[in-house]
Amino acid sequence: MSTFSFISETAWRCASCNKELHPRKVNVEYMGSVFNVELMVCPVCGFVLIPENLALGKMLEVEQLLEDK
Repeated sequence: MSTFSFISETAWRCASCNKELHPRKVNVEYMGSVFNVELMVCPVCGFVLIPENLALGKMLEVEQLLEDK
């Protein structure tokens, strides 16, 4: 399965741990479909940052396609 990368340099830190976010592969699941993506993640608690442009862009398109099935 392909991994899609949405890594971008960011000054954001984890609000809980105050640690810098690092790129990591994660699985995103929606309606039984699993997608391998690379996002910025807190190395301590595992918080995953989903950028607004990804959430309102590509992820929204995929949600709509899956819901239409």
